[in-house]
Amino acid sequence: MSLVLTATALVAAVCAAFAGLLLVAERYLANYGVCALDVNRGSRTLEVEGGKTLLASLMQEGIFIPSACGGRGTCAYCKVKVTEGGGQVAPTELTLLTEEEREASIRISCQVKVRNDMAIEIPEELLSVREFTGEVVRIRDLTRDIKELRIRLVEPSAIEFVPGQYVQLEAPAYGDNPEPVYRAYSIASPPSETDHLELIIRLAPGGICTTWVFTLLKEGDTVRFNGPYGQFRLSESGQEMIWIAGGSGMAPFWAMARHMREHAIQRKCTYFFGAVRESDLFLVEEFRQLERDLPNFAFVPALSGADAGGWSGEKGLITEVVGRRIPDGAGKEGYLCGSSGMVDASIKVLNAKGIPAERIFYDKFT
Repeated sequence: MSLVLTATALVAAVCAAFAGLLLVAERYLANYGVCALDVNRGSRTLEVEGGKTLLASLMQEGIFIPSACGGRGTCAYCKVKVTEGGGQVAPTELTLLTEEEREASIRISCQVKVRNDMAIEIPEELLSVREFTGEVVRIRDLTRDIKELRIRLVEPSAIEFVPGQYVQLEAPAYGDNPEPVYRAYSIASPPSETDHLELIIRLAPGGICTTWVFTLLKEGDTVRFNGPYGQFRLSESGQEMIWIAGGSGMAPFWAMARHMREHAIQRKCTYFFGAVRESDLFLVEEFRQLERDLPNFAFVPALSGADAGGWSGEKGLITEVVGRRIPDGAGKEGYLCGSSGMVDASIKVLNAKGIPAERIFYDKFT
């Protein structure tokens, strides 16, 4: 048995070493020269150095494709249509594309290498996405592992967005991180504050961007980000809303709620916010004030931890609380923001209450 395990480990090590050599060889030895990118049937032609990913090549030319995972091939946000020159679909793309998407020449741009001239099609609205620089004017601890950044826009000096959208914040090269990376964060400030932006960021163990935010970023520093992106937003149906979030999933709802107050939107809404411990709750008093300002708005925080015995509010997983508090989903819409596990579990609960998929909107973290 030990001989079999040793042989298996040896084969795995050789395969890993071979794969690494291929990556190094492609990065440093392969020379694809200058490649032309035809964007949207001739509306724009770019000349880029071959060898980089399509996502990186477009970003270098000021065309920003959403990528919540920072180009790691896990979020599937950076889809574009490659009509010519894309080569075969990579194994890393297969699980992220439906059969219909593959037939329609949709590709995951962070997994497509530019090795020759290409023709691509991207949504027109992405051509208006811009890159911004700003100054961090406030860093506020909301909990032990969640910070709020308030950024004053410098260039351009204003931004327009819809509550629920997000930006991609750049973490510069530092430490063992050899090059800048982008990570997606929902905008927490209301769109009326065009000259400032607020982000709510939760520390992810080992996360490149969150580690930089928590250990190196200081008030007064200059930051770069691009956006806005995303289709997560309030519908115009006027139906009653069920909001569900946890942790930094608070961000888009903090923007939406303040937008509702500023515009006296009296739409009925119940916001369920889940945490483990009472110390993990934040903005509670601010949402209590919103309840007073908006009579049809209710905030329901809940704790799931075993040490919640002294807590007088709702207890249990946030999906359990929603199940108890919402008897019937008729005439209601669902809005969800958080981890994929929380979002998927919430969708099941809302479906069981009679809210169909087309009336459930979400922003799922990757």
